[in-house]
Amino acid sequence: MYENFYAVIMAGGGGTRLWPLSRKSRPKQMLAIGQERSLFQVAVDRLQGVFTPDRIYVVTVEEQAEGLKEQCPEIPAENFLLETMPRGTASVVGYAATVLSKRDPDAVMAVLTADHIIGNFKLFQQILTSAYQVAGEDYLVTLGVTPTYPATGYGYTRRGDLVGKYQEMDVFKVQEFTEKPALPEAERMFTSGEYAWNSGMFFWRTGIILNEISIQMKDLSSRLKEIGAAWGTPEQENVIRRVWPEIKPETIDFGIMENASKVAVIPAASLEWNDVGSWEALFDVLPTDEDGNISRGGEHISRDTSGTLIFTSDNSRTVVTIGAQNLIIVDTGDILLVCDRDRAQEVRQIVRQLDNEGRSELI
Repeated sequence: MYENFYAVIMAGGGGTRLWPLSRKSRPKQMLAIGQERSLFQVAVDRLQGVFTPDRIYVVTVEEQAEGLKEQCPEIPAENFLLETMPRGTASVVGYAATVLSKRDPDAVMAVLTADHIIGNFKLFQQILTSAYQVAGEDYLVTLGVTPTYPATGYGYTRRGDLVGKYQEMDVFKVQEFTEKPALPEAERMFTSGEYAWNSGMFFWRTGIILNEISIQMKDLSSRLKEIGAAWGTPEQENVIRRVWPEIKPETIDFGIMENASKVAVIPAASLEWNDVGSWEALFDVLPTDEDGNISRGGEHISRDTSGTLIFTSDNSRTVVTIGAQNLIIVDTGDILLVCDRDRAQEVRQIVRQLDNEGRSELI
């Protein structure tokens, strides 16, 4: 174990693309998807042996904090850093870095996700220790996942010269970082074989990332300094409630990574990583029957049905499908979703529509 190494789990997302199962009160990271423990619990489980619970921090929104604390009571309550509202991953990273630097000026932080699936635990832990060493040389470190299709929802890194070998893993400079390209650009990157998906996990010294924020995101930097000055004082909560709504929402990818100069990437081709970003993604991580169907919850009776996902919250519920091809069918009791698999990403647009209409009971 490294005494100045800390894990920061980002756990404030709404997971709208897995609606209606994922809701504001019970978002994706709190759900058990194809396993007994929730995605958040598994994210904590895979840190065992590298981080003790007191060196695991969780950044989340206020309405999700209690549920997350109940799922992982071993993490100290004071290690839950609360946002008053979502303001993007740049603010999350800056917030955690500010708090950690107060605790440990030499802190190295692993920025991790609460809602991704990682199948290869052994490789993941090897990456943690190698990334710690690379971050100690003042690099901003990311993990590169080999693309399987020309995705437009991920960032891409282009591998440059070799930095060196760390824990038997080759580490490379990042020649180019492109966040969420349009489809023609994504297709070019995919076919070239020179690019990797950005996994959304990062490693860096707190002082280095805070310095980058001060250079590239000056307004955010000034807000973080206010929070840092008040941290640990009676004014801490009041300052956060005043300052947080003033922060302009931005991702760490757009805000920092695209223009950062000293970035390294660790290829993680065998990580068995999936961000479970939509109902369609479950076909990559859950077993199917001989007709390519996935069934979870109640009984499924099918005839001439293939490539279809059926999920019911009520185990006593029976769903019958006849001639269903490539559908997503989700029954949560109050909502029934029937969706073409090819249009699964549009679920989030329904959530926006309901939000605009003030239908908060459905989201």
